[in-house]
Amino acid sequence: MTFDDDDVDLASKTTVFQGFYRVDRYDVRYRRFDGDWSPEIRREVFERGHVVAVVLYDPAIERLVMIEQFRPGALAAGWHPWLVEIVAGGVEDGESAADVARREALEEADCRVLDLVPMCRFLAIPAACSETTEMFCGLVDASGVGGLHGLDSEGEDIRATAVPVEQAMDWLDSGAIVNARTIIGLQWFRTHRAAYRERWRDRDR
Repeated sequence: MTFDDDDVDLASKTTVFQGFYRVDRYDVRYRRFDGDWSPEIRREVFERGHVVAVVLYDPAIERLVMIEQFRPGALAAGWHPWLVEIVAGGVEDGESAADVARREALEEADCRVLDLVPMCRFLAIPAACSETTEMFCGLVDASGVGGLHGLDSEGEDIRATAVPVEQAMDWLDSGAIVNARTIIGLQWFRTHRAAYRERWRDRDR
């Protein structure tokens, strides 16, 4: 969706923190639904780049590739900090979303993506963060999946597992999975599973 630039008045934008991530401060007015202008508001926006996530599926053995890793945000929220997730990672300069899906599948689960189908794209926390997530379903051979992966340079320690589809759905339904993009990806997969299986039924592994 697009919007009319004349409906937003950006008075200033200032970077107030730059570390592993960045925080920008916006002073902005916007056109209200009644046609008048809002008062000027000040908001901080967390800038962490954009993300690609991929549900890795092997229809030959009916397995999904799931990963588990430590998440400091969960720790800060008082939740168990090792989360079960789907493969995901940040977009680097010059990469397409499909490039990221393939790269992250190798880095986090040692899986080669054989085909990709777009799922959806969404804003993670639009009230306070610019991050978008673009999602795919990817065909893989999961027969050899397992072990520990990730980049030492980023402090990653990622455990990959090939999980029966029904077990992953049970985790989803029981609330064992609490990562939002994983919930969205698995719900989307459940709705479209038959179509993915049909698409890849005769595909060479």
